[in-house]
Amino acid sequence: MTPTPFGLGRLSAAQKGAAAALTTIAVWTSFIIISRASAAHTLQPFDLALLRYLGAGVVLLPWGLWLVARQRGMPGMASSFGGFSPLPLGLSLGLGLTGGVLFGLFSFSAFFLAPAGHASVFLTGSLPLWSTLVAWVWLHEQIGARRALGLLLILVGDAVVGWNSLRQAFDGSGVWRGDLCFMATAFSWACYSVMLKRHQVDPVRATIATTVVALVILVPAYAVAWALGWITSALPQASWSEMGFQAFFQGAISVVVSGISFSQMVRHYGPVRTSMITSVVPSTSAMCAVLILGEPLNAHLVGGLVCVTLGILAGVWAAKPAPAKPT
Repeated sequence: MTPTPFGLGRLSAAQKGAAAALTTIAVWTSFIIISRASAAHTLQPFDLALLRYLGAGVVLLPWGLWLVARQRGMPGMASSFGGFSPLPLGLSLGLGLTGGVLFGLFSFSAFFLAPAGHASVFLTGSLPLWSTLVAWVWLHEQIGARRALGLLLILVGDAVVGWNSLRQAFDGSGVWRGDLCFMATAFSWACYSVMLKRHQVDPVRATIATTVVALVILVPAYAVAWALGWITSALPQASWSEMGFQAFFQGAISVVVSGISFSQMVRHYGPVRTSMITSVVPSTSAMCAVLILGEPLNAHLVGGLVCVTLGILAGVWAAKPAPAKPT
């Protein structure tokens, strides 16, 4: 029996999908703003990635052990990683690498190189593009004319913002590197979402498995890289309040709450429609970046946001089922 998180068992399937969508949109918008603001403080990208999964692990590791003990002996139920992950080894690794390790490392590196407005375009705005392409290759989902138009608009939006970043590179700007990292983040998350759809993994088990694998890989890798001087760590200089806040928000909220709500969305809507539903995130996060972080809203960014949003909406239009013909 699949556990139902946050007391949602009494809701209908449609209500669960809507609640998951609203939660995901709110947390994703906050994630972009808070992660970019964190670049102005003490902690470094690898520190944030480590704290993200340490914070999530406090909640999810005991939960995973409980689930594994509960499902022991049930047919078709497999566990891995010493009983901490309630999913088989191969699936746990796939989810943990794409939705955990790669997502964390690419995203936090990007926020130290590029503004939050660029995350609105290249991260959340490009998810439908990558989700559709990965689903086309992996699940053999068809791409109709309307969806193809939407993908083209997203590409145009990326090109508008990306070209401006490349022009600034001649003046020594490294923003283009952040844009590439945001694109890599979107691709890794698209692979994660399509994997969820293909294997029909329930939200809780998927999030636990992702966190377990991320911790198993990141903790020793972080320790070795720090000891050998390959990365810069600011953990000794950071305050307990800063580390505690990042572990709570990036871990308990961004991983646990958002991870479960996003997985619930994928189960209810599918990976492509899920990424289309999040069409408001580019605009909300860009506006919050202007109002809260004081980022400039130049013509290139506005043009990119408009193209990306129109592309996502075109995809939503294409994803709507055709009306039934009268009999």
